[in-house]
Amino acid sequence: MQTLRITGGQVLRPDGTVETADVLVDSDEGTILDIAADVDADADETLDADGCLVMPGLVNAHCHVPMTLLRGHADDKQLDAWLQEDIWPAEAELTPEDVRAGAELGLVEMIKSGTTAFADMYFHVPDVVAAIDEAGLRARVGHGVVTIGKDDDDAWDDIDESLDVAREFDGAADGRVRTAVMPHSLTTVGEEYLREVTADAHDDGIPVHYHANETTNEVDPIVDERDERPLEYARDLGMVTDDDFVAHGVHLDDEEISILADAGTGVVHCPASNMKLASGMAPVQQMLDAGVAVGLGTDGAASNNDLDMFDEMRDAAMLGKLAADDASAVAAPDVVQMATAGSADAIGLPGGTLEVGGVADIAVVDFDAPHLTPATNLVSHLVYAARGSDVRHTVCDGEILMRDREVLTLDESAVVARAREAATSLFERV
Repeated sequence: MQTLRITGGQVLRPDGTVETADVLVDSDEGTILDIAADVDADADETLDADGCLVMPGLVNAHCHVPMTLLRGHADDKQLDAWLQEDIWPAEAELTPEDVRAGAELGLVEMIKSGTTAFADMYFHVPDVVAAIDEAGLRARVGHGVVTIGKDDDDAWDDIDESLDVAREFDGAADGRVRTAVMPHSLTTVGEEYLREVTADAHDDGIPVHYHANETTNEVDPIVDERDERPLEYARDLGMVTDDDFVAHGVHLDDEEISILADAGTGVVHCPASNMKLASGMAPVQQMLDAGVAVGLGTDGAASNNDLDMFDEMRDAAMLGKLAADDASAVAAPDVVQMATAGSADAIGLPGGTLEVGGVADIAVVDFDAPHLTPATNLVSHLVYAARGSDVRHTVCDGEILMRDREVLTLDESAVVARAREAATSLFERV
């Protein structure tokens, strides 16, 4: 058995308390063996956590990782115009090689900011999975389906690809990759396709993930046509179960929040994207109070414009207070919970807590910096003061992905160079 000892730091426990302790990891099994002040000093490898907080790796519960290539391509526009005029035309030009380059760039960014797991909706998924395998992260992936503007044959081909990808790649990367069927939204995929793909996915034990209630333009057409709210419609289609999860959930009414809470369906809050696209303010505190499983995600780097979950935690806390008109709403401990255990629960992946027997997905955050001084309340600092660049080490499944800010599983300089080249070529074509 190969072991890893993370020593000299303080540890964030599942109940939100912080204690001085070392963490001992079984690197072969990818699990935590012990958390104590005097763990085995004869480990095969050691990470120095002096002056640091050892915390669960962050879980980015909704993103489109290869969209790093589109960072800064189209800003300051409403969602519908942004998608139809800028993003979808650019994505139509993406090659599998482009997607691999963008995915690797996003994975390096996440490793360097302490994210160890994520959920990703995109296309050319085999190339995304290959990048994840090499990088060493944990993920739930799926092929995003859009049927509007397609003839029936092309629409069904898109549906079939989503199912085929979900079946083929579940358990890839030594089990670190899980899958989902991912229709883009309730308004961009037709009813017959949603009904069919959901039934087939659930028959195979595959979750369904989709955008819901992101803008009023995703709510009003369904209400006008069907005289029911979007998540009532989704429930009728079988898309609201305890395995499924939705992104955004900005424009939810009380009944929809109850539907989510009763079903155990996760909601991924994406505050930066929601603000940038003026989509609105999600009722996060109301969802938390109702018992909804709320996670946190960055969305894609084209609408954020980064994948730093520390930024996202700060945005979630600030926007949550405005939405509730209450400075005590969406408090720092709740936000840390959302970004770790809440996200892991919402997307159905292990991780999000540090406990004996659990997976060794770990971020070590260095508090020896002026903007984190005085370190009187570490949980508060994680949300309101820390940055992704404060992460010293990142570990996933017991493997060291970054040591002392050096990414070990991917060649950072080569990844950046390939991404620059791919983006230049892409925009020449666009």
